[in-house]
Amino acid sequence: MTRGYLAIVLHAHLPFVRRPEHEEFLEEDWFFEALTETYIPLIQFMEGWVRDGVPHAITLSISPPLLAMLDDPLLQGRYRRYLDRAIELSCKELDRTRDQTEFFRVASMYHSRLEHARELFADTRSYRLIDAFRQLKDAGGVELITCAGAHGFLPFMTSTPSSIRAQVQSATRLFEDLFGSPPPGMWLPECAYVPGIENFLKEAGIRYFILESHGVLNAVPRPAHGAFAPIYCPNGVAAFPRDAESSRQVWSSKEGYPGDYFYREFYRDIGFDLDYDYIKPYLSATGDRKMTGFKYHRITGPGDHKEAYQPEIARQRAADHAGNFMFNRERQVEYLAEQMGRPPIITAPYDAELFGHWWFEGPQWLDFLVRKTAYDQQSYQLISPAKYLDAFPKQQSAQAAASSWGADGNFAYWINETNDWIYPHLHKAAERMTQLARSYPQAEGLQGRALNQAARELILAQSSDWPFIMTAKTSVQFAEAQIKIHLNRFTRLYHQIIDNALEDAWIKELESVDTLFPHIDYRLYQ
Repeated sequence: MTRGYLAIVLHAHLPFVRRPEHEEFLEEDWFFEALTETYIPLIQFMEGWVRDGVPHAITLSISPPLLAMLDDPLLQGRYRRYLDRAIELSCKELDRTRDQTEFFRVASMYHSRLEHARELFADTRSYRLIDAFRQLKDAGGVELITCAGAHGFLPFMTSTPSSIRAQVQSATRLFEDLFGSPPPGMWLPECAYVPGIENFLKEAGIRYFILESHGVLNAVPRPAHGAFAPIYCPNGVAAFPRDAESSRQVWSSKEGYPGDYFYREFYRDIGFDLDYDYIKPYLSATGDRKMTGFKYHRITGPGDHKEAYQPEIARQRAADHAGNFMFNRERQVEYLAEQMGRPPIITAPYDAELFGHWWFEGPQWLDFLVRKTAYDQQSYQLISPAKYLDAFPKQQSAQAAASSWGADGNFAYWINETNDWIYPHLHKAAERMTQLARSYPQAEGLQGRALNQAARELILAQSSDWPFIMTAKTSVQFAEAQIKIHLNRFTRLYHQIIDNALEDAWIKELESVDTLFPHIDYRLYQ
């Protein structure tokens, strides 16, 4: 008998990186790696559930920047080139490791995976992975939702409410253009929320969003069912709280499954391990060493010593961990159902890129979990948030609290001494965009195009990825450059518009480079 429900929500997002002026651009590899290790494996497993008739329910948020890159012919062609080169390297690796049995087995695995990825991407889907997601949605087991704008940090936009409206509605309109129906839910970037954001969601027809647990636990009045039922905000939009226990088991590299010593070691890659002359043809255009995706070792332990990766053992560990996760959800649901007197819902949101990219075995673990849930237990069912609301429309009303899923649950990761310099510039640009939209309410032709491009540049500058990267101290120079590029483009457009000195050729160039939201309407800022 079903005692409760589990809602798995995957958030797929990457910053918008598209550089047509460069033949190769290192940061575009972020997209190609995620395609190979995360998005294509997830599609393959999800299509397997449909093919095999496995009952399933998964919610997948796909951000507008990721949708734009998936839909972009330039990046599609470059990904095909990336796959061809990776397969060429895999053939060389088969020759190199032929007398090293343990490594040859891993090289064979990579070769097979890459061949299957190219077959799905180029042959089966003709480069159109968005079509695969649409068909999975139409099959009924995958609930697709969207994410605001270019992943802008919405609580930092409350001084210019039109920016929040533009972030939300540009995303919902793009989603409907691509998938033929409005999204039922929205992933708030970084799960960052302050009271009032739900009003913009309601305006756009959004039914629900995901919150960090304390965003609901600290709601007023206090929710009777804690983090195990959604609440309705005062305007009727539902907030689903993240469950801490299921999150910790998957997210934590120390306490959770991804840190198992038999899983693949992410940081040992032949791009750094092998002779430079051998690997050079597969490195960046600058000749700098980089990740290739060919990793032959398992985590092994906390030290530098790493033993050979054994795919068969890792696969069995993924099955064991899926069984453990299922067991824990059974016990959790049974306990909560007794305490609550009603079926609880465990909301388990994760970054999609954790599955496959960071945790190589993650997609396989998810496949085992879905199949085991369908056939090996009866305590809980998988469900999407929208279907849960359909089945249980009566929920408590309360005002959710400010929160994010960042460190300590606050906003400090996105505003601190590493990145606070960006916000005066972003706020000024947002004010200017609102001014432009109100000053030119019916612009057409070149002027309308300039205003639409200004909106694109602002949305791209507002991405939460840039301050996140600055705090993480990873690709800091790149993040700083991206903000400066988009703000400079916006400012130049602003002055050209108010001075009536528009440069058609330059605006055309921008339209061909920053292609996010092809049908954006600057009037959203009015």
